[in-house]
Formats: sequence, structure tokens, C-alpha cells
Amino acid sequence: MRFTIKREELLKGLNTASRAVASKNVKSVLENFKLNLDERGLFITGTDENISIKTQVPYRLGDELIIRNYKEGSILIKAKLLVEIVRKMDSEEITLDVVDSTIATISNNRSEYRLNCVNTDEYPELDLEATGTQLSLSRADFDVLVSQTTFAASFKEQRPILTALNLEARGGILTATATDSARMARKTLNIPLGIEFVANIPAKMMDEINHLLEGKDSVDIAVSDKKALFTMGTTIVSTRLIAGDYPNTKNIVPKITNYSLEVNANDLMKAIDRANILSIDRENIVDLSMSEEGIEISAKSSQVGSAVEKIDVFKYVGQDLHVSFNSGFVIEAVKALGSTDVVFAFVGEMKPFVIENASDDSVVQVVTPVRTY
Repeated sequence: MRFTIKREELLKGLNTASRAVASKNVKSVLENFKLNLDERGLFITGTDENISIKTQVPYRLGDELIIRNYKEGSILIKAKLLVEIVRKMDSEEITLDVVDSTIATISNNRSEYRLNCVNTDEYPELDLEATGTQLSLSRADFDVLVSQTTFAASFKEQRPILTALNLEARGGILTATATDSARMARKTLNIPLGIEFVANIPAKMMDEINHLLEGKDSVDIAVSDKKALFTMGTTIVSTRLIAGDYPNTKNIVPKITNYSLEVNANDLMKAIDRANILSIDRENIVDLSMSEEGIEISAKSSQVGSAVEKIDVFKYVGQDLHVSFNSGFVIEAVKALGSTDVVFAFVGEMKPFVIENASDDSVVQVVTPVRTY
């Protein structure tokens, strides 16, 4: 195999596929990229066997020649080293030439590297076919679906199911739900009737795909029993589904609430952030005191002192109420709504409360209060 390629286009492809290459893996072969050059262009594949990414660098982009002086073939080469070499080589083009299937030379007009490489027969067979139920989403819809939910998933592996984003398509509605058991984020989108599936997809992977979608118009999704496949332009991402039943979150959002607070989102986040400076020994817990006369956010530390923040512009309905919560959870929920004003709806002091955008009922955030006495 041999080819001369535009360095920037090669680097884009390597960076994309590298997101699926594990830094540490029991199987050393998975530390490699699979490079395959055929009549369609250069295909770069990375996998850790849970996540696989295959991306294409074509021979031409419009009128621009990307790959020239080529001979078709395939090889495995260390991913980390290849990315680092290509990133640091200072030239418009790079030539990669495989000698005797064991050595790959990477060169330009002033530098040359010789890397050991491996025959592709040792690489696992990957299932990158779009099978199962299929759905297409616009870039904008996929972005809100992910950005308004995945932050609420757990990052702890003790309960793998909570690290997933649960997607359920039914009755013309796609519902995305994330929870770490202390909070929940839910977003719904309208989709065509007849599309039905339930899938637990790693939340981190959904974030990665959202990043890869930058500059693209849409993503095609195919969900089968064991995998979800995402196709965006010349890149395919496959991820294993997380096994198990997702927690029943359908009844978490209270149907009747007794207290309501409407406030400017930016004012609230700034007040929480300032008060949070003194929540040192309470793990980012702040207190929210509400009445028709005023709204206060406070925090205290037995070692340092206390802080009180007042919010002047608000609308509150209900009797006096005092709630304590994790400041980070509330700030992330408010940010995800993306609205100028937010509405808090409370059932009681220790019941989960709702944070929502009054003008968009397709997204809802739920946070569980913290007992401080």
C-alpha cells in the first residue's frame, strides 16, 4: 500500500477514528488503526470492541485532489504514534508507503518515520451494517436531544445502566432520558409514526457523536438488538447497547405541585455560583429560601463562614418553602434548558422538584433535594 495525501485531511480522519481506540486494552491489536485504501478512498477504522468508528478520506473533495500516487492495500499501524507523527509533520502533503507488509514509512520533504505494522488479518471483524429500526435526525434535533440530557447520566460504572441514555421511540415521539438516581433529564422529539424501538446507548458515546456531527446536516440512526449505528457523511459509528432494564422514570415528574418559582436563569446561576464558594464542607450544597416577600440563596461552612444572595426579580406562588440541593445539578439543568427564564415547581421540602422552560414542554429536568439536618 502506498499513497500521498493532504496532511490536514488525513489528520481529520485519524482524529475521528482515534475516539474509538482505547488507550489501554487487553488486546494489543486494538491499539492500531486499520488503514484500507481501495477504489473509493482511504478508510480509517478504530475500535475497542465496544465502540467502532470507520471514516473515509476520499480521493477528491470537489475539485481538490486529496490522495494521489497510490497503490491499494491495507495495514494495521499504531494509532497513538501515527496521530502524533501526522500532527507534528510540517507539510501540506504526507506520503505513507508500506514495505514488505511489516514497515510503514511516513515521510514528507524533510522528515521520515519508520513504524512497524501488522497484517490486517489479526484485526477483529466489525459489524458496521445498518440493520434494525432506522431513523434520521437533523443536526439541530440531535444536538438538543443530547445536550439537554446526557449530563444527567451517571459516570460511575457500579451501575452500568445508569451510564446510558435511554432512547424510546413510540407513537411518533422519541424520548431521551438520563438519570443518575439523584436527578433526571428528559427530552422529547416528534418523529414519523411507525418507528418503534427502545435502546440504552452509552451517554458518553452520544456526546462523542454529537461532537462528530459538527459541520454535518443530519445523522442516520439504525438500532438493532445489540448495537446502535450512526452514519454521518463519510463516518460510521457503531456502539454496543448497555444491557438491562432502564429504571422506570415515567412517574418521577409530579403531576401536581404546590409551589412555583419563576426567575431569570442567568441571575439564578450567578447567585448559586457565588453562594457556592462557601459550601466547602457540604459538597456543593446550597439552600434556597422562598416566600412571596423574597428569594434567598445561601451556603455555610462551619470552618469558613456563610454567604447569602438575594434575587430581586422573581415570581413566587405558594407558602414559605426551604429547599437544599446540589448546586452543580441545578446549574447544569438550568443551562441545558437554554431559556432566559426558568420555572421551578415544588411538591414539598424533600420531594423531587422540576425545572422547566415555560415555553418548551419538550424538555424537563428533575432534581432530588438534599436533607441538611
